[in-house]
Amino acid sequence: MAGNVSAASNTLSVKTSSTSTDPYTLQVVADNLEVPWALAFAPDGRIFFTERNSGRVRVVVNGQVRSTPVITLGAPFYYQPKSEGGLLGIALDPNFETNHYMYLYHTYKDSNNTVKNRLVRLIEKNNTATLDKVLLDKLPGAVYHNGGRLKVGPDNKLYFSNGNYGKTDDTLTYLGGKIFRLNLDGTIPSDNPFGASSPVYTRGHRNPQGLAWQPGTNRLFSSEHGEAAKDEINLIVPGANYGWPEYEGDNQNKPGITPPLIHSGNARWAPSGITFVSDGPWKGDLLVSNLAGKQIIRMQVKEQNGQPVIGNLSYLYKNTYGRIREIIEAPDRSLYLITSNNGDKNGDGTPDKLIRLIPNF
Repeated sequence: MAGNVSAASNTLSVKTSSTSTDPYTLQVVADNLEVPWALAFAPDGRIFFTERNSGRVRVVVNGQVRSTPVITLGAPFYYQPKSEGGLLGIALDPNFETNHYMYLYHTYKDSNNTVKNRLVRLIEKNNTATLDKVLLDKLPGAVYHNGGRLKVGPDNKLYFSNGNYGKTDDTLTYLGGKIFRLNLDGTIPSDNPFGASSPVYTRGHRNPQGLAWQPGTNRLFSSEHGEAAKDEINLIVPGANYGWPEYEGDNQNKPGITPPLIHSGNARWAPSGITFVSDGPWKGDLLVSNLAGKQIIRMQVKEQNGQPVIGNLSYLYKNTYGRIREIIEAPDRSLYLITSNNGDKNGDGTPDKLIRLIPNF
């Protein structure tokens, strides 16, 4: 509901622990990638992924990355060196096997040479895709804070995020700092929280880069970058206001503002992709990829008075693979992560990788 207020958030005073046994074996699927950003799994086993700077969608077939891109976006696609825009999120239609619809979120320049973001639909055939339809455009774009995570929810709606960069307000007419919800054809669902004319699902976000639904409850969680620290994990409630640019972290316990479930305190995570684990020793845990933190954080999610509570943080692969942009569970229960070191504004130039974590259970 709009104006939802939840309990106070937790900081890093929660217990942390290390993992004594690793339930996964790591395998490098692809190396020397160009700033991979997001990936999606096809029913036939193919893995599609975006490369942010180049505007290329690429595909893994039978464990090998094809050298020929599925598509390379042309004008009006835009990427500015050392920025956070470009080709970002990707999702496949629930009926991809028959309609071959692929959804992308990317930065572009409009006819006034202004940087914007948009959501488009492609049609794929034999590992080649063509633009089919622009579903939503004219979303605020900037050097930083373009959001960009794109997922299809359990309700078969499109969910995606946009950041708020340099704005001192948060209104419903300004579409920065929002999480959006659309029908698969780009129309606005009649039950959206701000009415059938608004694609906005939640507001008051600084730069949300992760979306994941909790198995069993279908609750939506998101990750969000704080200004200098205080990176957040939020429970996304339709119509809620998460406070930015006025509030973040512990100071969000205000009327009409929803505080995070947990935030990083003075530490810098720069959280990006997130995923829930469906099986094995980590079943039910939320995994959070970190850019600045250069790690995966495993968070245990439990119930308290009918609400989720996060605690018992474990820090995995710390400084092993550098900046980690995405973590996602595949249909076969493998986990896949992608790094963001080469060509990223804070990267060290290390070649980027697509890594599979194969279950040992």
